[in-house]
Amino acid sequence: MIYPIKNNDPALSENAMRLLQSRYLRKGVDGLSLETPDDMFRRVAKAVAQAELSWGGLQEVKQWEDAFYTTMRHLFFLPNSPTLMNAGTTANQLSACFVLPIQDSLENIFDMLKWTTLIQQSGGGTGFNFSNLRPKDTYLNKTSGTASGPLSFIKIFDAATEYIKQGGKRRGANMGILSITHPDIEAFITSKLTPVFCPHEPTLILPKTTSPLNQKSG
Repeated sequence: MIYPIKNNDPALSENAMRLLQSRYLRKGVDGLSLETPDDMFRRVAKAVAQAELSWGGLQEVKQWEDAFYTTMRHLFFLPNSPTLMNAGTTANQLSACFVLPIQDSLENIFDMLKWTTLIQQSGGGTGFNFSNLRPKDTYLNKTSGTASGPLSFIKIFDAATEYIKQGGKRRGANMGILSITHPDIEAFITSKLTPVFCPHEPTLILPKTTSPLNQKSG
């Protein structure tokens, strides 16, 4: 069901109303919306204004709640998607972007994969710098084998994202970057030429810095 635009609702296009209905308005167990866009703006404003309790009292909270509500209602400013989705709910996770440190160890890599899924489940997006991973085919002293390289782990993060919806409402999103000084940079640059390679993971090249890349050999 698409709610009609009421007199007290902002001037939203039909497409905007459909988007709000599918992703942002709170829903009941039957999948039907429990709020209108105006209700959503009030919910968000009330939740965000609670921060004023750290500097003032209830009067300041109400003042900034009304100010933020008015700003959103007239579409002068809108916060990020997690704020619209989660503010004033049990999730209450308002951040949109997280950068997770990827180190050159299986323990760290798969620990970060766990946090990736939890962050995306709450509605956030994730970014990674894979430059610390040793190049493909590097000899491994511990196992006498060879490293699979950063691209193989990028595929794992992308595959996990395929099955996790951000906040249960939209596809997860990742950003993966690699230093231009990394030995696997050419393979990284051309990887997206294959349509099936990491469709959910935009890739960026990290410019060369003054400090050399710390690559491990064992």
